[in-house]
Amino acid sequence: MENEKTINEFDKELICEYYSDMKRQGPGSPEMTIKALGFIDNLTQKSKIADIGCGTGGQTMVLAQNITGNIIGIDFFPEFIEILNNNANKLNLSEKVKGYAGLMENLSFQEEEFDLIWCEGAIYNIGFERGLNEWRKFLKKDGYIAVTEASWFTEKRPEEIENYWVHHYPGITTISSNVSTMQKTGYIPVATFTLPENCWIDNYFIPQISVQEKFLEKYTGNETVEEFIEGCRHEEKMYHDYKDYYGYVFYIGRKY
Repeated sequence: MENEKTINEFDKELICEYYSDMKRQGPGSPEMTIKALGFIDNLTQKSKIADIGCGTGGQTMVLAQNITGNIIGIDFFPEFIEILNNNANKLNLSEKVKGYAGLMENLSFQEEEFDLIWCEGAIYNIGFERGLNEWRKFLKKDGYIAVTEASWFTEKRPEEIENYWVHHYPGITTISSNVSTMQKTGYIPVATFTLPENCWIDNYFIPQISVQEKFLEKYTGNETVEEFIEGCRHEEKMYHDYKDYYGYVFYIGRKY
């Protein structure tokens, strides 16, 4: 337990440094972001969008390039927000995109402020049901929410992957269960679809390889870093071995 405690203490700086050079901090792709956006109706130049848990803004920039409204990005790490704002400036999107550091469980938005709330690969930090519940008040009536969430594809799965996910994210459940939760928390389900393998392999795992090598060289002999990298590599192995049983799913709903 001592090693685990050390990792947790080191987590913030380590995670920030590890993921800051990556376009995405979780599985996804521009194509899947655009696909999900295709289910959202009635966005205009006056629309306001919140991207919660935006990271360095990989999907935020895609949203900004495909809508005419304004986007507020929120993330726990100020360093990620700095990168997001710099990227928005480089892409001439700074008039449409503004990033702020903040906590997703303590948002200072106004009630019914947004036409769309977006969250790719981050709602697990607060929990799927809690996120849908607490963020609903920030949406206008008939506003949309679009999130990706780790989900079981099957009712039964091998013990090894079951234990792995229950240990890392006890809230993981099936697609049908999450759709029911979406209905229960005040949304009409609009669409669900799974993210393809390339979202994990090409856009999440492969970019980590060079980062891992640099980390192990930079922090030679640091057991905390070595254990962190080992955990990242184990995550990749689990996906390759058991990708038929789980993955990320886009859930899109409309507030009623």
